[in-house]
Amino acid sequence: MKVLSVNAGSSSLKFQLYEMPEENVLMKGVFERIGLEGSFYTLKIQGEKIKKEAPLPSHEDAVAILIQELLSNQMISSLEEIKGIGHRVVHGGSKYKGSCLITEEVLKDIEEFFPLAPLHNPANLIGIQAFMKNIPNAIEVACFDTAFHQTMEEERFLYALPYEWYEKYGVRKYGFHGMSHQYVSRRASELLDKKFSNIIVCHLGNGGSVSAVRDLKCVDTSMGFTPNAGIVMGSRSGDIDYSILPYIMKQTGKSIEELDTILNKQSGMYAISGISSDFRDIEEKIAEKDRRAIMAHYLFVNSVVSYIAKYYVELGGADAICFTAGVGENSPHVRNMIMKRLSCLGVKMDRDKNEELRFGKEGVISTPDSSITCFVIPTDEEVMIARDTYEFSK
Repeated sequence: MKVLSVNAGSSSLKFQLYEMPEENVLMKGVFERIGLEGSFYTLKIQGEKIKKEAPLPSHEDAVAILIQELLSNQMISSLEEIKGIGHRVVHGGSKYKGSCLITEEVLKDIEEFFPLAPLHNPANLIGIQAFMKNIPNAIEVACFDTAFHQTMEEERFLYALPYEWYEKYGVRKYGFHGMSHQYVSRRASELLDKKFSNIIVCHLGNGGSVSAVRDLKCVDTSMGFTPNAGIVMGSRSGDIDYSILPYIMKQTGKSIEELDTILNKQSGMYAISGISSDFRDIEEKIAEKDRRAIMAHYLFVNSVVSYIAKYYVELGGADAICFTAGVGENSPHVRNMIMKRLSCLGVKMDRDKNEELRFGKEGVISTPDSSITCFVIPTDEEVMIARDTYEFSK
C-alpha cells in the first residue's frame, strides 16, 4: 500500500512516499518558495537527487507537479494507488489526543486553532485542502504535533495564572515536537527491550525540547503554550522572566509584536553568540576560542541539563536519555558537555562511540556501567505520520 507523508509550511511542501507496511521510502522531496519568486523543488529517488526550477504560485500547483513526478517516475501507475495521505498539523489544542481521519469538523477545528499556531496551522490547512482536491480518492489523516503530550496531568500543564484564562482562552502547556518524541521514545523502549520504562527524550535542533516519558506516555515536556518556552534554542529565547518585556517596551518604545519577533527569531544562540542560529557555525567559532560562542553553548547546555535533572526527579529515575534531531544526532561536542554535567547521576560516556555516532547512525554512547543508558536515535517524524495513516487506510 502506498501512503504519502506530508508537511506543508507557509511557502514549502515536504513529502515522502512510502510502501507500507514495509516502511520503504520510494520517493521524497520538498517544494520551496511557494508563492514567491525563484521557486523550485528537489526530489530524491533511489539515492539520486534531482533539482528543478518551476513556477509555484500556490500549494495546489506544487501538488499538481508532485502528482506528475510520481507518475512520470513510475512511483505510481494511477492516483488510485495512493490509499492514504497523512498531514502534519502543528496544533490540535486539547481536543486531539491522537491522529484522526480528516472530516469537515476536523478542518473547522484546525482553523479554530489558528490563533494558537498562526504561523503553522493556516499553512497545514492549505496543504490538506490542496491534496483533498487533487487526490480525492485517498483517505486523509491529520497527525497533530501536540497530540503526544496530551497525556500530561493537569498539574503538569496548567500555569499559575487566572483559571479562567485556561477555561476561556485555552492558556496551558501544550508541548510540541510530539511525533519526534513519540518515535524516539518508542524506539528507545525497543532497544531497551523493556515494556515499562522511564525515558527522557532530548530533541535538540534549531528548535529544541525535552520530554519525560513513562511507559510510552508523556508525563511532562519543556515547550509550553508556544514553542518559545523551555530550553535555549537557535533563535528562540526559551524560558525568561516575563517582566523583561514591559521593561524593554518602556526603555525602547518597542511594541509587543516587535518583542515577539525578537524572542522567536533574534534570541537564543543567535543572540548570545552574535554569529548565527546554526550550531555548526557556532562550534567553528568555539574552536577559535570565541568567548560569546562559548557562552552560547554553556547557556544552551545549562538549559538542557536543568530539564533533564527536573524530569529525572519527576520520573523517579530514568532508564534512558535519548539525543535526537539535528544537534542531538550530529554534535558529539554538545552531547559530551551534557553528559559530563550528568555524571553526578552516574552517567558515563563512551568517548569513541560518542564521536562515531552521527549522520544518521543509531546506538548507545554510554558505557556498560553507566547508571542510565544514553542513546543517539535519529528521529523520523515522517514515518510516524505514515504509520498512523496506514492504520486508518488498511
